[in-house]
Amino acid sequence: MRVAAGKAKGRLLKGAVSSEVRPTTARVRAAIFNILQASLYRDARVLDLYAGTGSLGIEALSQGAGWADFVDLDRRQCAVIQANLKTTGFSAQARVRTGAVLQTLGNLEGPYQVVLLDPPYKLQEMDEVLEAMASTPDLVAQGGMVVAGHSRHLELQSSHGSLRRVSQRRYGDNAVDFYRNEVESE
Repeated sequence: MRVAAGKAKGRLLKGAVSSEVRPTTARVRAAIFNILQASLYRDARVLDLYAGTGSLGIEALSQGAGWADFVDLDRRQCAVIQANLKTTGFSAQARVRTGAVLQTLGNLEGPYQVVLLDPPYKLQEMDEVLEAMASTPDLVAQGGMVVAGHSRHLELQSSHGSLRRVSQRRYGDNAVDFYRNEVESE
């Protein structure tokens, strides 16, 4: 697996050490960053949840994000993320946290302009995770985007609090939903 674009383009990333991890394919990573406006994440804070190898957050850093936080439950995968950050030269622009996503959300230092998550397909609680993100104060910046990768067989709700789905794309067995953090009308 390699970084698709930007400063670290072509750099080889270490893969998964856990059978639970399903790294986001290069095709899907490239598509996500082609869809996102670079002005949204350039020099901004990015969050990579269920980070696995860190490929999504590292892609954001490579393409100009200023900072990335990574969260994964598996300590071995967190070591892989640290190694991949070192290989790509982004260690000084990142922090890796070991823990369960739902328990970690309230301890993160947002707001984030972009939140990327592509959990294992067996995770069926994606709507619960998105709802928790929407209800965590100052997690997602106003106008920020949440990019949720999942199995195409899982249909996510169109909104969660102030998060509104603005686009959905399908790539083989993968689906990617894009949610914008918008002000709720009163």
